[in-house]
Amino acid sequence: MSRTRHIRGSRLATAGVAATAATLLAAALSPAAHAEGRPTRATAIHNAESALVHHSTALGLTSAEDATVRDVIVDKDGAQHVRYDRAYRQLPVLGGDFIVHIAPDGNYRGADRASRGTVSLPSTTPDLTAPKAADLAVNALRAENLGTKLQQVKAKPELIVDALHGTPRLAWRTNAVGLDSLGNPVARTVLTDARTGAQIDAWDSIETATGDGQSLYSGTVPLETTLSGSAYQLKDPTRGNTYTGDAENKTDACFFGICFQRAPATLFTDADNHWGTGTTADRATAAVDAQYGTNETWDYYKNVHGRNGIAGDGKGSYNRVHYGSNYNNAFWDDSCFCMTYGDGDGTTFGPLVALDVAGHEMSHGVTSKTAALTYSGESGGLNEATSDILGTLVEWYANNPADPGDYLIGEKIVRSGFGKSALRYMDKPSKDGSSADCWSSSVGNLDVHYSSGVANHFAYLLAEGSGAKAVNGVAYDSPTCNSSSVTGIGRDKLGQIWYRALTVYMTSSTKYAGARTATLNAAKDLYGAGSTEYNAVAAAWSAVNVS
Repeated sequence: MSRTRHIRGSRLATAGVAATAATLLAAALSPAAHAEGRPTRATAIHNAESALVHHSTALGLTSAEDATVRDVIVDKDGAQHVRYDRAYRQLPVLGGDFIVHIAPDGNYRGADRASRGTVSLPSTTPDLTAPKAADLAVNALRAENLGTKLQQVKAKPELIVDALHGTPRLAWRTNAVGLDSLGNPVARTVLTDARTGAQIDAWDSIETATGDGQSLYSGTVPLETTLSGSAYQLKDPTRGNTYTGDAENKTDACFFGICFQRAPATLFTDADNHWGTGTTADRATAAVDAQYGTNETWDYYKNVHGRNGIAGDGKGSYNRVHYGSNYNNAFWDDSCFCMTYGDGDGTTFGPLVALDVAGHEMSHGVTSKTAALTYSGESGGLNEATSDILGTLVEWYANNPADPGDYLIGEKIVRSGFGKSALRYMDKPSKDGSSADCWSSSVGNLDVHYSSGVANHFAYLLAEGSGAKAVNGVAYDSPTCNSSSVTGIGRDKLGQIWYRALTVYMTSSTKYAGARTATLNAAKDLYGAGSTEYNAVAAAWSAVNVS
């Protein structure tokens, strides 16, 4: 999956280099920086750049590094939070991201960093060649898919600096991609030490989750469409022109994050603006669910969190339904800024276009544009949990009687062959047979869909509290790992706290201890230190053994 494109920042100077410092200070003192009212994005960047000059040593920044802006958050009170990526001698630094916090008056307040210390390498020339790194990544992809004959397997290495896994070192980040026997995509990112050839880490590159229209799962739903000539298009002009197209059971041909051929997204059209029949016999039915899921996710982020679209820029994404052959998956892909849904095999899963799946997958897009939590170890678990938590809150926000809000993940898409009533359970994650209820030092070794259980459990406890109860007609019984009793503060406050923690405090390397700190900081910002909400966050984390 391709990463966020960045706005080029200023080359960092060592402390005291007058030209750069003077330029940045002049920018910070410009009229734009002190205009009346809430600071603008440009003002926030000016202020943050000034802070970089004055606090470069504390931030571990040197003249060998570049910083580029990834995201900017300006609070209602004027506080500013500018998120940066960094490069060392023009090489991307994995785990080099950081967030600069600026007070409403423009003064530096502090920073959160994905990794500590200073990046310094004796050389940026690798001992391991790029072709050898590619071979190792292909082997890793095949090992992850044992028993499956992969086709069109390719790999493209990129030389980076790895600061995420201890002392910074030169590494190859290699995206290995291929097609399985049905033509569906498989992909894995492999991190290899560029000196020794040892594998540092590896993770899946596709983040999985597994008018009006008659949907498959959500009943009859309203749709905003576009009239073009005598036909209506399933394109929503009120939500950034989001649209849904038919992939025609084809798949992408993508190598190294570059797609030479995309499965189509043939725009659905209709003569009377009444879409679908509520059954899979009509290909438009799945499109109704997908478009509806996009709409509700868009509205949730905009109306609840003030975020205008997945990237926060008002631009709509698009959906592809009927992807591949019996494809048991759905995924968000940054490179096309799109959601893709398979039809399922009919035995394990039905079409994967349920509302909470849509909210889950599009929330991966939000994460990629903000904290960019690395999809491995505890950070990967938090990435998946973020999508479970916010996707669940999208379902509650929609308040659809045909698919009422609950703390079950994917309950609509599972079929009898799956053997369980849902993909995951937030009140007691271990009910799925694999997820962790409580944190331990080994949680990071689990698949990210299972290590996510700790944060999902925290989120349920924070919203609803511990013990047995029925919520919206569903019975839950959430234990605690320390035998404590937790009182919930409600879903709305859970959402506000988690979203602020994600967008303002978490970084690519955040682990569970860091998530506790980030959510406590968020609760303090929103409700005050020592507030009921702040204390509830602390209690819920302690209840899942995160201290």
